[in-house]
Amino acid sequence: MPDNNPFKKYSPSIKKRWRTTEKRTARLKPYRTRAASSVRDARIAIQNSDPDSAELVKSAQAAIDRAARRNIIHKNTAARRKSRLVKLLKAQANAN
Repeated sequence: MPDNNPFKKYSPSIKKRWRTTEKRTARLKPYRTRAASSVRDARIAIQNSDPDSAELVKSAQAAIDRAARRNIIHKNTAARRKSRLVKLLKAQANAN
C-alpha cells in the first residue's frame, strides 16, 4: 500500500482494493509461476531434442490449463500457448 505520502488520503474502498489485490496475487502467483516455468522447460527440451520433450509439453499444457481455469490467463491465451508448444514439438520431430 503506497501510504508514503502523509498528506494524501485514500478512501476505504481503495485501501480494501489494495488488500484484496495483494491477497489474490499471493494466492494465484504459484499457478502463474508453475505455468511459465513448465513452458520454459518444455521449450528448452524441444530445442535440445530431449526424448522427454513430449511429456514436458503435456505437463506444460496441464499447467496452462490450471492457470486458465483460475482466470490467471485468458482461455484464448492458454489455447494459443498450448498450440504453439505443440507446433514447436511437431516441427522438431519432423526435423529429426
